[in-house]
Amino acid sequence: MVEAICREVSLQQAYLRMPEDDHRKKVSLQTVYFGGGTPSLLGEKDLDRIFDCIARHFQLGPGAEITLEANPDDITADQLRIWRQFPINRLSIGIQSFDPAHLRYLHRAHTADQAEDSVRLAQRAGFDNLSVDLIYAIPAADHAIWQADLEKAVGLEVPHLSSYCLTIEPRTVFGKWLSTGKIKAVDEEFAVRQFEMLVAQLGGHGYEQYEIANFARPGRYARHNRSYWQGQPYLGVGPSAHSFNGISRQYNVANNARYCQSIAEDRVPCTVEILSEQDRVNEYVMTNLRTQWGCDTREIQRLHGVDVLALHREYLENCRVRELLTVEESTIRLTVKGRLLADQIASDLFLVD
Repeated sequence: MVEAICREVSLQQAYLRMPEDDHRKKVSLQTVYFGGGTPSLLGEKDLDRIFDCIARHFQLGPGAEITLEANPDDITADQLRIWRQFPINRLSIGIQSFDPAHLRYLHRAHTADQAEDSVRLAQRAGFDNLSVDLIYAIPAADHAIWQADLEKAVGLEVPHLSSYCLTIEPRTVFGKWLSTGKIKAVDEEFAVRQFEMLVAQLGGHGYEQYEIANFARPGRYARHNRSYWQGQPYLGVGPSAHSFNGISRQYNVANNARYCQSIAEDRVPCTVEILSEQDRVNEYVMTNLRTQWGCDTREIQRLHGVDVLALHREYLENCRVRELLTVEESTIRLTVKGRLLADQIASDLFLVD
């Protein structure tokens, strides 16, 4: 897999190059993100090989943010020393919950003690740029466990936190259990209340909700996350990886064997979607509306000649009256209430044939 990933980096090195770029120079990367699967299992030789490959085909920008996703049970003093030898300067730790019962429910391999210890070990090793993941709307009798999870995360003083609602996909263990009645579907009212607790608790401790699922201390936003939600180009490498360069979207095959076989034949096994003018406007609305900076309709009009405010005047006014959004200086921003309906509002603002 590492060999295939390195080969794909070579095959894809021109994907992010814009027509106006100097083709004699390497494309400069401002962020690198090791995510999906379990990258914290990569050995020292694997990481060395990948970083060498990146350096041969790209230029790392000054102070580039380089994130590694890690499971708590993979974080040890020895492993942290290895990561410190590389340009990795940010860890995203998949804690999900600090509660033993919820960790068992989620089939996580780590314990509650390991969840907390992993953060403290990373901090002692010099990783001050940390993010933790938490999941809410896990079935429970009340909100006590979620409240305790939030208090624990805040107490660890991490600068960044990502939190996602539990979703149950059909072709997963949870999906099968749901179909047989072994578990219950996520209760919408229960999930909404926990989202409100999340926003209030973190906001009360000085975290900014800079994107619907992402919270950070002032100035400590994940640069990778921010650039993604603000529509900057990115290259994804590996099975299931998605890429976007402003002109097209593409996504690799999910099957590992098919991926490796195709790369061995010097073919990137991806589906490519060329974005129409309408797609680009909708992409901009969908991603930017999720952020605290909102959707700049003047930028849409400048780039695409579409006046979103005029096109959706009545709808926007209706949403404003319902306190779902604000419109200030041509920028549409969702309120806390509106963020619960972000996908619906974005789709209502899409251009359609």
